[in-house]
Amino acid sequence: MTHSVTTSAAGWAAFRAAAPDFAAAVEDRFRRYRHHVLATVRRDGSPRATGIEADFREGELWLGMMPNSRKALDLRRDPRFALHANPGPGSDMAEGDARVSGRAVEVTDPAALAAYATQAEVPPGPFHLFRAEVTEAVRTTVEGEQLVITVWRPGAPLRTIRRGNDDSPPHEGDRKPSDD
Repeated sequence: MTHSVTTSAAGWAAFRAAAPDFAAAVEDRFRRYRHHVLATVRRDGSPRATGIEADFREGELWLGMMPNSRKALDLRRDPRFALHANPGPGSDMAEGDARVSGRAVEVTDPAALAAYATQAEVPPGPFHLFRAEVTEAVRTTVEGEQLVITVWRPGAPLRTIRRGNDDSPPHEGDRKPSDD
């Protein structure tokens, strides 16, 4: 059974073309660490969170997995995913936080798999490879007392949402609520 997803999606190269500085910041956040957390949808609809190594090559975001791993089987059945960047050591979040959501498209062409395995130095043997199509990218940073959430979706302008550390509502835009 395949899950129908109607949300607009873009490959990593299209994301970089649409929002180059933001895409570079998100990619940089992922490149800082090797291991990240992938969320997939289990057969019963509940979430599954597992570790993964995300890879950026040839202008795309790739997700490689062991043969018949649960996360690979999840993505074959329902391609929706969320990939959360490793937060790194400590709790200061100086580098911010990043998450990418989208659809995973499985690569099954033997020549493409062999080329990827050579480039990425994949251990010998079978593996699953998915190319990420982005439906949303989010970067969260802290500026003073403000939590700054930047969101990109295909076909939409980049959004910036600011929230304080109090009960005031979030404010959208580049200016802080106190600037009004």
